[in-house]
Amino acid sequence: MLEFISDLWAFLKVRKKMWLLPVVIFLALLGSLIVVSQQSALAGLIYTLF
Repeated sequence: MLEFISDLWAFLKVRKKMWLLPVVIFLALLGSLIVVSQQSALAGLIYTLF
């Protein structure tokens, strides 16, 4: 996982695509929220938000 993050950072830095960083962070947070909510009591709250 650490290698993937370092490769992604190198790609963003070399290609000067720093505008993609907030998109990647948002998608990672949303994905982790979905994974966490499937196994907890937060599922009802998440369903009402979306």
